[in-house]
Amino acid sequence: MQGEIHPAQRVTAGVTFAARLSFEDIRHNYLPDAATLHGISLSAEPGEVLCLLGPSGSGKTTLLRIAAGIEAQSSGRVLLNDREIAGPDVFLPPEKRSIGLVFQDFALFPHLSIVDNVRFGLTALSKSEGRKEALIALERVGLASYAEAFPHVLSGGEQQRVALARAMAPRPSVLLMDEPFSGLDSRLKDSVRAETLAILRQSRATAIVVTHDAEEAMRLGDRIALLKGGRLVQAGTAEELYERPNDLFAAGFFSELNVFSARTNAGSVETPLGTFPAPDIASGTQVDVAIRLSGFDVSETGGALQARVRSRRFLGVVELLELAVPGIDTPVRARVRIGELPARNRDIWLTARQRDVLVFETRNENA
Repeated sequence: MQGEIHPAQRVTAGVTFAARLSFEDIRHNYLPDAATLHGISLSAEPGEVLCLLGPSGSGKTTLLRIAAGIEAQSSGRVLLNDREIAGPDVFLPPEKRSIGLVFQDFALFPHLSIVDNVRFGLTALSKSEGRKEALIALERVGLASYAEAFPHVLSGGEQQRVALARAMAPRPSVLLMDEPFSGLDSRLKDSVRAETLAILRQSRATAIVVTHDAEEAMRLGDRIALLKGGRLVQAGTAEELYERPNDLFAAGFFSELNVFSARTNAGSVETPLGTFPAPDIASGTQVDVAIRLSGFDVSETGGALQARVRSRRFLGVVELLELAVPGIDTPVRARVRIGELPARNRDIWLTARQRDVLVFETRNENA
């Protein structure tokens, strides 16, 4: 990719002093009867990359705008290193918060050169000092050679890095990024994400990144905060959210699932795919049993139960199977590595791996 950053190109000047950003019981209403955030309490630790993950309408961007000072919460507090910057009696304007913001569409000024775009927010410095700091920021993202060019000559990935340089030029303690890779070609996303993460690590700024893509959150985040309907569902490392999701929603955000309804009986639950332990759920409880599509062993010679292949779709490294299983009206889906089953084989054996079976008490969808 043009302008690709090599380790030798990165400079260490302008390292920031990372801060903790905390939300305490943040509530937000656009209308009295239309709450968008319901008591969010969450912290991004110094130097940490925290990803806000969730579907559209979950409150991710609203929380980011409250942190930046673009939006005011209805109640609760925002603290920077335990200093209140937004609360019942305090509201620091955005320029006083030491918080940088990278917009989803990059928001570059087409009539300004790259260096002047980056210099735009350095209003407290003289023109010469501002230009010097802007050039340092461009050097850090590998684009100093484009300083006098204009945004239209850059690729989407390069424009994203200019927006990142502009946000980092004032050396903020916290950097906020709202869906920063959503406008990029899918072929560029991996490399630009890796470059951005390397820049964040080198700058040592605390970062909060909004995304709706679970894989992106796992690639970027030291921790992930999963939101739904303005509520915090779960926060933790990628491994914690994948291996030990709090509920069916969290499990489904990180894995494709087959889901079956059942009732527990004496510490276990019986499904058409087998009987699985549920030791912490009282007998007679209605539950959802979720089995990851990747959680099956398939064989021609033996297994837990027989199945018939209804269709198979080549997906590169894996193939997606739709299987007819006795006692189940809908097809069971499974992802298996290419080559595990001969191409012409239709009758197989299927075994669900215990570590990929998750059991949750059934919840009201409106809860």
